Amino acid sequence: MTHPATQSIVFEDLGRVDYDAAFDVQRAVHAEVLAGVRPPTVLLLEHDPPVVTVSRRKGAGDHLLAPPAVLDRYGIQVRETDRGGDITYHGPGQLVAYPILRLDGFDLNLRRYIRLLEQAVIDTAAAFDVAAGRDTCAVGVWVGESAASCAAQAGDGAARSAKLAAIGVRIRKWTTMHGLALNVTTNLDHFGLIVPCGLQRPVTSLQQLLGDRCPSMDAVKRTLADALRALLATGGR
Repeated sequence: MTHPATQSIVFEDLGRVDYDAAFDVQRAVHAEVLAGVRPPTVLLLEHDPPVVTVSRRKGAGDHLLAPPAVLDRYGIQVRETDRGGDITYHGPGQLVAYPILRLDGFDLNLRRYIRLLEQAVIDTAAAFDVAAGRDTCAVGVWVGESAASCAAQAGDGAARSAKLAAIGVRIRKWTTMHGLALNVTTNLDHFGLIVPCGLQRPVTSLQQLLGDRCPSMDAVKRTLADALRALLATGGR
């Protein structure tokens, strides 16, 4: 079954944008989608200047490792966020997608929606010959061999998988905000300033995995948009 709402989805490319400005756009679009005066909208962007976002989860702030002086040296902002999850990093070279849509319009609940976002990244990675998948230990999209247990993943064993994309959402009045962040040519060194998502595990990017074969940001944007549109058409099934 194809959901009629899919035909009206709008994708808006905001380019590189400050986190605060992007959040203001999110809130404005969310209010319009919720009021029924705007179609489902997916915002595509990169955050510039780079920013560390810290959720309201207890202990999330403890996962910020760098002191203010170091963050200032790198020009990295710190912002509290109302999404789920823990702490993460956003910056140039990382494709961020903020779908703003009514879940009931696509026959989705929260669990299926998270799975849909993961699958969109998995399908996007596959289009560029990167085998990515889910991890039973954590939300997000990962590459590499999964260990047999979550305890093993938390250790220093070579079997740990590396995170390619982070996912964190907020649902307000059954309408989504925030979304996913896919590392394309992201500066991975900046992840060393935090404990990403509160997990002591590696982070990777398409550039690190593919080298000179890494696609352009525009190509990844188009591919991710196509994947989201196709999955939303069927409610992720």
